Amino acid sequence: MATMGNLLLPSATLSAIAKTDSMKIIRVESVRFNENISIGGGSGGSDGAEFCWIRLHTDNGIIGTGETYPYSNGELGVLRDYTRHLIGKDPRDIDGIWKSIYHSMAMRNAGGADMRMLSAVNMAQMDILGQASGLPLYRLLGGRSRPEVKVYNTTTDYWAINNTKMGADTVEIVRFLLDRGITAMKIYPFHAKGPYITAAEIDRGVGWLRQIRDTAGDRMDICVDCWGRFDFPSAQRIARALEPFNIMYLEDVMLMNNASSYAALARETQVPICMSETLATRYEYREFFELNACDVVMYDLTWCGGVSEAKKISDMADTYFIPTSPHTCGGPLLWFASIHLCTALPNLMIMESNYWKYTHQYPYFINNVPVPQQGSVKPPETPGLGAEIRPEIFTNGDAIIETVAAG
Repeated sequence: MATMGNLLLPSATLSAIAKTDSMKIIRVESVRFNENISIGGGSGGSDGAEFCWIRLHTDNGIIGTGETYPYSNGELGVLRDYTRHLIGKDPRDIDGIWKSIYHSMAMRNAGGADMRMLSAVNMAQMDILGQASGLPLYRLLGGRSRPEVKVYNTTTDYWAINNTKMGADTVEIVRFLLDRGITAMKIYPFHAKGPYITAAEIDRGVGWLRQIRDTAGDRMDICVDCWGRFDFPSAQRIARALEPFNIMYLEDVMLMNNASSYAALARETQVPICMSETLATRYEYREFFELNACDVVMYDLTWCGGVSEAKKISDMADTYFIPTSPHTCGGPLLWFASIHLCTALPNLMIMESNYWKYTHQYPYFINNVPVPQQGSVKPPETPGLGAEIRPEIFTNGDAIIETVAAG
């Protein structure tokens, strides 16, 4: 069964593979987006498309689409180097293709654009398998663990809610979310000029939490993200300052490079430690689990190795009774795939969402974007990812398609 080194694909995935016909990948395409796309809607300056897609064409006519971000030139640049692992191969060989690409990059320092492209390839493969089997993605990942997925809202100035800003408009933002049944939010309250944070800077950040508690009491759960900005002494002081507020978790307070430092922090605080959207593959998470260095596991399935690898990371975390809270603030296919995955995960805590993205950005590219209702969201029941990509983006100049390899 599942071990630390080798986690099996879910039985539902294996069953779907067994019930579908063999096929071959005959063409690999890249899809990048026009830099001049303007979406608007109060994004605070974060506009357009920061993501790219790949498309895998099969000899039976199925096209699978995968996504990653945010550096399209690098990600699509490395795609050509890995097409030898794809052309002529059966896309249903999920683990085999994953390991062959991973081995090639691992022997040249795995990570970065290579890992993000592997994640996109894996998503496209899972999309193909869903279409071939007639099943929505969550069914391939083990089926429903819940009828709907609870979300929190990532609250930033650059993906703003109607041009509001935390601090100045905190009360308005909190009430806006509560009116929509969203009872959890992520904020970025701590800012400093370097890796050390002063007492005054901590107090200013804590002021945001006081505003939330004064407005909503305990009705609003709070996640705090520090984006890896701080050193260990500052992380200690931030964690101590957060303890009275009973937050959901503290995310990436330091860079993710030292599991021992996170283990030391976790031992001395009652604040749950969340790690990390920046880690990739079960191999990188292993040490954090073994050292009790995190209480919540976060990954981005367009960065961590893909949909099947994200499931394996969560299954590994579950052996330590650690819940999962996936990162989703990328493109629309990440949103779809994450909803499917979270529907299936037995150890889900909560999933990220962002109001600007699902109300403005995603609908620009996709017709059937799932929108949270009373704080929760559901996956589509159509096969594969189930995303209805708007055909006009391929004819109006918004999406630029290039054949990377064919055979």
